Amino acid sequence: MEQIERIGYYEKLLNEAETVLKQYDAALEAYIGIQKKISELDKYYSSEEWKKDFEASEKGKLPKDLLCGVLSEDGIDHMLSDNLELYARTRMIEQEVMKK
Repeated sequence: MEQIERIGYYEKLLNEAETVLKQYDAALEAYIGIQKKISELDKYYSSEEWKKDFEASEKGKLPKDLLCGVLSEDGIDHMLSDNLELYARTRMIEQEVMKK
């Protein structure tokens, strides 16, 4: 690779890395910021209130136009699993970086 080509190549790598790092930083901040709300959802999902709300939905006692994906048995459970998986992946990244 010639000098000008090499510099151009590495300049593109630098720009790409900076863009991705900024995106990752913003996503990480959002992820950290949502954890309290995820904890609230987890508590609601294991509460008597959720069970009552779920039962009301099953019996058709809620308004037809009410968005109630939160009452899907899989909805919150999948989100909580996804959250734990992302946390584990983040920890793995941290461990890999620390090895270097």
